[in-house]
Amino acid sequence: MIHALKTEPVHFEASAAGVKGFEVRKNDRPYSPGDYVALNEWNGECYTGKCTLHKIVYILSDTEYCKEGYVILGLEPCTIRTWGEIQKPIPSNRGVPIYER
Repeated sequence: MIHALKTEPVHFEASAAGVKGFEVRKNDRPYSPGDYVALNEWNGECYTGKCTLHKIVYILSDTEYCKEGYVILGLEPCTIRTWGEIQKPIPSNRGVPIYER
C-alpha cells in the first residue's frame, strides 16, 4: 500500500537530504512495515509538485515513547519505477531522489 502524505517544506528538505529517516504521524491509517509513504511537499496552500518515496521499515507506537494516537515510521528511500523503467528524478545533490508529481 502507498500512503500519500503532505509534508511541510522544512521536513521535506530534511527527508530529501537523507538526514531524516523517519516520520512522526497520527496513527489514522493502517500503516504496516513493507508499505510505502509518498511524501508530497505542501507549502501550506498547495502542493509544490515535489515528492519522495520511502518504504516503511519500522513502526514505533509504544506510548512510553510516542504521544497517544501517534506513531514514528522508520523510512528507507526508494526509486520510483514506471512500467519497468526508472522514472527520472529532478536533478539535485540531495541524498534521496525527488520526483515531479
